[in-house]
Amino acid sequence: MVAVLSTRSRQPIGEQRVVFHHLNWAAYQQILQALGDRRSARLHYGLGTLEITMPLEEHEFYSELIGRFIYFLVAETGQKIKTLGSTTLVREDLDRGAEPDKAYYIQNQALVSGKMVNLQQDPPPDLVVEVDITHTDLDKLALYAQMGVAEFWRYDGQAWRIYQRCGEQYQEVSASPTFPFVPKAKLDEFLAQAQVDEIAAESTLREWVRQTLGTIANE
Repeated sequence: MVAVLSTRSRQPIGEQRVVFHHLNWAAYQQILQALGDRRSARLHYGLGTLEITMPLEEHEFYSELIGRFIYFLVAETGQKIKTLGSTTLVREDLDRGAEPDKAYYIQNQALVSGKMVNLQQDPPPDLVVEVDITHTDLDKLALYAQMGVAEFWRYDGQAWRIYQRCGEQYQEVSASPTFPFVPKAKLDEFLAQAQVDEIAAESTLREWVRQTLGTIANE
C-alpha cells in the first residue's frame, strides 16, 4: 500500500507535523520500530492515518507544566498516581495507537501499580493530556474515546477543554471529574505565574488547594 505524504506550511509555533495517509497497521509498526524510543517526535495513528508531531518549546512548556499541575493536585488531595508520560499506547484490535503528551492512572492506579502496562489486559489510562497548538489532522477525541480513556484534556495555548467519556464518545464538561473542585481559570493562573517563576507557581497552587479543601471539609 502506497503512503501519501502531506506537510503543512505554517509558522512553526508549538509543533511541526508530518502526516501519512493510507498506512496499514504493519507499516505503522515498522515506522515505530525504525524511529526507536529515543526521540522527541510523537506518533498518533488511527484508521490508516499516521501523524508525526515534533514538539517545539511552547508545546513542551505547556505539556510539562500541565503535568506538574496534575501531579500537585494529586499529591495535595491524597490520591495515588502512576505516570506514563508519552508511552506508546497501542490497540491493534482497534487499529489505533497514540503517544500522548501525558497519560496517568489515578482512579485505577492500584490495578497497574508496580507493573508494566499491557493494554490488552489492563485498563486504559484514566487521564490523557494533549497539547495541540497547531492544527492536527487526527480526530483525537475519537482516538482516545475508542481506546477507553475516561477523561481527556486538550490545551491549545489559550483554552483548556475537558472531556468526559460517555458511552463511546466524549462530552465536553465544565470541570474535571478527577478534580471537580478546580475551576478552569486555575490552570490559566498557574501557567501564567509559571512563565515568570515556576517554583512560586507551585507554592501558590499547593496553598490554594489546601485552603480550598479545608473550606470544603468545614462546610
